[in-house]
Amino acid sequence: MADGAPGPGGPGALGAAGAAGIVGAASAAAAAGAVHAGHDAIVVGAGPAGLCAAAELARAGVDVLLLERRETRVAGSRAIGVHPPTLRALEAGGVTERILTEAVRIRRGEARSAGRAGPRLGAVSFAQVDRRFPFIAAAPQAATEAALAAAAPPPVFGVEVLALDEDGAGVTVRVRFGGRTGATIVGAGAVPARSEPPAGTAPGATSPTGRIAVLRARVVIVAAGGAGRALLPRAFRPRGRAYGDRYLMTDLASAPEEPAGTAVLTLAAAGVLESFPLPGGGRRLVAWDGRVERDPDPPRTAASGRPPGFRGDAPIARAAAARLGEAVAQRTGSETLAARVESASGFGIRRVLLDRLRTARIIAIGDAAHEVSPIGGQGMNLGLVDAATLAPALAAWLRRREGDPEPERRLARWERRRLASARTAARLAGLDTALGRGRSPVAAAALRAAIAAAAAPLARPAARAFAMGLDRDAGGR
Repeated sequence: MADGAPGPGGPGALGAAGAAGIVGAASAAAAAGAVHAGHDAIVVGAGPAGLCAAAELARAGVDVLLLERRETRVAGSRAIGVHPPTLRALEAGGVTERILTEAVRIRRGEARSAGRAGPRLGAVSFAQVDRRFPFIAAAPQAATEAALAAAAPPPVFGVEVLALDEDGAGVTVRVRFGGRTGATIVGAGAVPARSEPPAGTAPGATSPTGRIAVLRARVVIVAAGGAGRALLPRAFRPRGRAYGDRYLMTDLASAPEEPAGTAVLTLAAAGVLESFPLPGGGRRLVAWDGRVERDPDPPRTAASGRPPGFRGDAPIARAAAARLGEAVAQRTGSETLAARVESASGFGIRRVLLDRLRTARIIAIGDAAHEVSPIGGQGMNLGLVDAATLAPALAAWLRRREGDPEPERRLARWERRRLASARTAARLAGLDTALGRGRSPVAAAALRAAIAAAAAPLARPAARAFAMGLDRDAGGR
């Protein structure tokens, strides 16, 4: 090793109780002014990208600790599409197989003109993107996270990372334990809260609510979403903007009138309506809902990870459901589909890209590194491919021999490819957003005519763009 031995017990040796005992011991040690000797890697954030990074590093034999600020997992659909390059990247670890048991396969996409009898403007087949996975797998994000969690070390919930301090040998991580951490620290969910703590846990470490601890790792991966950017050193410079576009969204339990296995984009003068299959015959509907002004440049230190004035993804009132139902009826001509809308939530969009993904020992992935519009469905996938492609390169870097430059070059190549992929995804998301905006009837008719004329010659590149086939790590067909 070029810079010290791996964490306690050797790579991959920590189970749930072991990781929890070390965190508990670190809490007590911090109170006495000590610093815990640490891990090969700490991953901050147990969303899809963080779970994937922890799973793949553990599979590579790296000693990794996974920390999550939330007290428990968040239910709900949120991101639903897992694209062919992501399915390929997750296959070796068994995650793809688990995702596919829960997912519906979207094999085609169609663009339609507005109205009940609106003509089909064009269609794409995702078999043109990948022969092994000729579809997009649609499943609630909770199902994707469960598939990843089955392969990852158990997260320690209720642990807020306060600061990262990088030096030549590693990273010092200051954390604070939240309200239920006493239960999760002792066994990280594997040992009941009333059980005796693992051997080596200091007295009193079973209920460290609000206590500050100091952990240590040779490298830290920040996968904590937009809020995680506040932890990054100033060398990470984000550039971005919030868009004024607003959308309404709902998930329907059933929509038998919609075509099975087909994503449908209906282009109307009032804006786009997107319809995506969900497992069990359900359907996700997303409608453009107008524009409002936004602050142009989100600062890097916003505690929420959002630009000032950004109202985000909070559910909106019943009026939103009525408005979405009206949009469905107007844009598709289907009163039956519109009548199925019983609730809706609203969201805005923004774009934030870092100009680098790593310093020597701190790495940013997922939404911490790049936020792109969810219109196009590539945000979660970018983070998953970040993590899956990082793990083998980082494992080799952690085991590098003195004087061997190749592991560092490999990480540099990873960074260049992921930055390029994020820029491509951001451009495509921007194009999708622009095409879906409302416009005058004359301009809308001209847009539909242009799409119909270009549909046949552009079917293959459109399928590749939609299904993330332009990602630098998309792999072969």
